[in-house]
Amino acid sequence: MRYLLFLLVAATVFVSGPNAQAQKSPTAAQPSWQKLYVIKDKRFISQGADRIFFWLGDTAWELFHRLTREEADLYLKNRADKGFNVIQAVALAEFDGLTQPNQYGQLPLVNNDPTQPNEAYFKHVDYVVDKAAQYNLFIGLLPTWGDKFNKKWGVGPEVFTPENARIYGEFLGRRYRNKNVIWILGGDRSPETEAHYKIIRAMAEGLKAGDGGSRLITYHPQGDANSAAFFHQDSWLNFNMYQSGHASRDKKNYVMMRQNYNMFPVKPTLDAEPRYENHPINWKPEQGYFNDFDVRQAAWWAVLSGGAGHTYGCHDIWQFFDPNRNPPISFARTHWRQAMDLPGAYQMGYIRRLMESHPWWRLMPDQDLIKNKNTDDGGYQVAAISEDSDFLLAYTPYGRPLQIDLGRLTTAPRLLAYWFNPRDGRSIRIGELKNEGVVEFKPYAAGPGTDWVLVLDDASKTWAGYGLKK
Repeated sequence: MRYLLFLLVAATVFVSGPNAQAQKSPTAAQPSWQKLYVIKDKRFISQGADRIFFWLGDTAWELFHRLTREEADLYLKNRADKGFNVIQAVALAEFDGLTQPNQYGQLPLVNNDPTQPNEAYFKHVDYVVDKAAQYNLFIGLLPTWGDKFNKKWGVGPEVFTPENARIYGEFLGRRYRNKNVIWILGGDRSPETEAHYKIIRAMAEGLKAGDGGSRLITYHPQGDANSAAFFHQDSWLNFNMYQSGHASRDKKNYVMMRQNYNMFPVKPTLDAEPRYENHPINWKPEQGYFNDFDVRQAAWWAVLSGGAGHTYGCHDIWQFFDPNRNPPISFARTHWRQAMDLPGAYQMGYIRRLMESHPWWRLMPDQDLIKNKNTDDGGYQVAAISEDSDFLLAYTPYGRPLQIDLGRLTTAPRLLAYWFNPRDGRSIRIGELKNEGVVEFKPYAAGPGTDWVLVLDDASKTWAGYGLKK
């Protein structure tokens, strides 16, 4: 097959795709933080009557605790410019969050009592939440880090009971009921005792009482754990999160995604803490550090296996490492201001741009589309096809050739095929094809870290070949 090359240089500032009827631009009357909700039996998050929300998160756990307002402004603008739309941050922070004050000398609680929140501290939280809204960002707001109810490790202390957890939850719910927040319970802990379950459920009850049920709630567990294992049947849990973690390269995070995809009742799922860019592998610098390929691989594996979006993380960002203020946690090595512009952060925006250029919420993971040998290693290929059989995406992490059954695209008599480069956001046109037979597609470069996304579109659609258009 003769390939016609056509390169498209990606824009520096994130721009979402057309998404015809389903992705209208926000207006003053329809702010981007309008109510999010989950439709029964759907695996995506909706935003308003005609918008689908592709979650692109960043972990900024210590945002309220370690940054000044001016620094928070800088960080939030940087993330908005790259295409992020959710910032995951913690009210009662992990690192001495109850005894070490924020940058203005304020502690979050009076006498470590969750029923006595410090108004001055939460006014700072208010400022950051409101500033995020100006950049069309949601705050994935964790009421507390998990060591405050399950001190399995960390500083603690454990301060929550079911009674004060409900009171604290209701306080937060009332305060942010009309704000750009999504509630995330847990905080890197899984419940292990009946008391833990009672605390979490009481806090969820308080949040719903305070905000009138107007904000979504999920749960962030510890590494290699899944909220669905603990709370999937709870009515307050609107969508699932799992943490694939930082223990190894090529962690098969698509396995947990597939497990959740097949659960009932149907709920959206996210990998809310995959391997972080610039994190030492298994916390051991001698094994190397995760790079931009590692975070891309985790993201594409998750999204094309049924994810409602994805959360990126950078080891230096979540802790806001500044050697002039704090010692490095787990061998952090780059100042957070520099780490904001590591390549993986840009590349997350490319994922959202390509997905939103299509009706991505109609995608269904389907490995039977791939007809070549598919080795179960770091180069493992994943594919998804739309429920209307009019477009297909397939990811090949090592640039290995893909043999695709084009006959599965039954409603598209003519296909437009192109390669999307997830490293730089550029696209290379392959050409138009008939929807018949098994065809091999060979990327223009191969090898570990030389990943590609194959896009096959119904050539008659308005969104066909969006990645090729300027």
